[in-house]
Amino acid sequence: MSYPAPPEALTVPVYDNHTHLEMGGDGSRLDYSEALDLAGSVGVRGVVQVGTDVASSRWSAEMAAREPRMLAAVAIHPNDAPELEAAGTLDASLAEIDELAGRPRVRAVGETGLDFFRTGEEGRAAQFRSFEAHIEIAKRHGLALQIHDRDAHDAVIETLLRVGAPERTVFHCFSGDADMARLCTDNGWYLSFAGTVTFKNAPNLREALEAAPRDRILIETDAPYLTPAPHRGRTNASYLIPVTLRFMAEHIGTEPSLLAAQIASNTEAVYGSWDTDLVSTPPVSSLPPHPIA
Repeated sequence: MSYPAPPEALTVPVYDNHTHLEMGGDGSRLDYSEALDLAGSVGVRGVVQVGTDVASSRWSAEMAAREPRMLAAVAIHPNDAPELEAAGTLDASLAEIDELAGRPRVRAVGETGLDFFRTGEEGRAAQFRSFEAHIEIAKRHGLALQIHDRDAHDAVIETLLRVGAPERTVFHCFSGDADMARLCTDNGWYLSFAGTVTFKNAPNLREALEAAPRDRILIETDAPYLTPAPHRGRTNASYLIPVTLRFMAEHIGTEPSLLAAQIASNTEAVYGSWDTDLVSTPPVSSLPPHPIA
């Protein structure tokens, strides 16, 4: 894998709202400790490590319990829901996510939502059922919700309004336009911008960034994917957050340090402090090969 050179360190530290550290450590990617060390060296103080199935969610919960730079989010990815439903195991998987959601330093349920890009009409009922179940898990445990929304903006928003969104709801890798940004933030929801905001073919994201109140903006990598320009196509990691943040600051006409301070405050408002609830845990679960983004 080809990693870009580290950027200049931020003067005000921030957090990566969404990353997949379990996808590293295969000999070609950074393992989690290397990734966190490198991130810390450029001013990325902590990350939200996001699960996408039971195995990665369990790993996330167990690792966050002993790793002070990591909080966890747990969920079944929407693209997994139809397969689990067909196998008759969706309810059992959701029950495991519910159990994990009660563990220390699990601060969010996600990534969950709807994906009409990868899943056809035949799988949508399972996605809706899974999404609504995750919303209820988040509300039951008082956790934030991290939403995966791909080609499903209207359906995601309708579901949140109909079922009732958790108090702290985050659109991971926000992909809407300025009108959607205003609708989401009018409801108190947060927008997390990834490296995609730097892509030349994404003017809608820059317009959304302009429209969003600054107290509703977060930042993320979705590593190892969505590497910001000018490094698009190479492997992403949390240490590249400063590249995206500086681009965002320049676009909206503010100092990077001011935007970093606001984003750090917003992130702590959603997830709480990274400095609490550390516990001793049994050995961390091993992970099978894990291809899903």
